[in-house]
Amino acid sequence: MNLFRRVLSAVSPALLLFLTPACAAKEAAAPAAVVKARPALWKIVDKDTTIYLFGTIHILPPGIDWYNGPVAKAFESSDTLVTEILEPTDPETQARIANVALADPPRNMREALPADVRKKYEAALASMQLPVSAFDANDPWYAAVALSTLPILKDGFGTMNGAEAQLVARANGKKHLALETAEQQLGLFDSLPQATQVTYLNEVLNSFPDVRKEILQMVEAWKTGKADDLAKLMNEEESDPLLMKVLLVDRNKAWARWIEQRLKQPGTVFIAVGAGHLAGKDSVQKQLAADGVKTKRMR
Repeated sequence: MNLFRRVLSAVSPALLLFLTPACAAKEAAAPAAVVKARPALWKIVDKDTTIYLFGTIHILPPGIDWYNGPVAKAFESSDTLVTEILEPTDPETQARIANVALADPPRNMREALPADVRKKYEAALASMQLPVSAFDANDPWYAAVALSTLPILKDGFGTMNGAEAQLVARANGKKHLALETAEQQLGLFDSLPQATQVTYLNEVLNSFPDVRKEILQMVEAWKTGKADDLAKLMNEEESDPLLMKVLLVDRNKAWARWIEQRLKQPGTVFIAVGAGHLAGKDSVQKQLAADGVKTKRMR
């Protein structure tokens, strides 16, 4: 699995900038030519419930018009929006989240890295004009998330352009629920063994020179609704089964169970989660199908 791609699906948009505060001011809102997009949409229906499944990319460049056609119609007909998390806004929660990323017990993360990984890591930080000590107090997973996000933020991608932010802005009084909490989501990373976190960081570093090109490939597949192509881009090179299980498979199973329970209640629900969760052999749709719940592709 190419892990820096997985970050765009594994970490919610509200957390990406929180995890990389140095980049918050670098999100660009430069004008761009508007490009029409047709991202994939699925539907689940029973006698009194409709649930839409919409795959997102959490950070997008400006100028992509994806809110149109079936997606806009489905969202406007829904009474409930469901995203991966609710944005943590109260100071107490934000403080707890910040503490999750700190090494416990305290230690110098960079000094503990294998020599070859440390050399690549320091070079990557220098290329981003960051001090090599920038994440010394943190865990390796935090540094990996930050380095996965920094290059594209500098290129004008932003969470404010991401699908979730746009949907929340358009919610207009809809009920807004979440599948996870911010602390649960970051806890997925923090619970990984140190060796796995270092593997994660090393793979991010190996992909670092090509991050811009590969993210653009992901965005293009998403814009054109090519879910299978997106799954291949996000889930290929599965080098660590534990990461795949923790970040993708287990969450997809849990979300499928949530959907099955929600089908027992009437109403219309619009679920927006990272597109990597709605594509490939372990997708939410595959988990639902295993329990006899059918999904229909809308576009």
